[in-house]
Amino acid sequence: QVQLVESGGGLVQAGGSLRLSCAASGRTFSKYALGWFRQAPGKEREFVGAISASGTFTTYADSVKGRFTISRDNAKNTLYLQMDSLKPEDTAVYYCAARYGSTASTSSEYGYWGQGTQVTVSS
Repeated sequence: QVQLVESGGGLVQAGGSLRLSCAASGRTFSKYALGWFRQAPGKEREFVGAISASGTFTTYADSVKGRFTISRDNAKNTLYLQMDSLKPEDTAVYYCAARYGSTASTSSEYGYWGQGTQVTVSS
């Protein structure tokens, strides 16, 4: 069982940066692959990126590649999303998610979700 709590969202101007955190409970955090998803108003939830259980492998959606960086600290049970060069189209509620095993890019493959944190990018 994993419980996830996101933080770090807020309002930022286009071109700015934010770092989201996702704190996890559970003694087996290091066995779970973790993902970030986002959902804008009126749109479906979309994949942002994911990181393997060990942290050695990351994958990103094309829309954020080169601007966003996912990392994790297994000693602190925390997942991060560093967002740079933010654009208004990055505005969404951002969710972290966990699944036992390897990374995945579809939301249905993740069994554990946080409550989400709002990111708003003004133009």
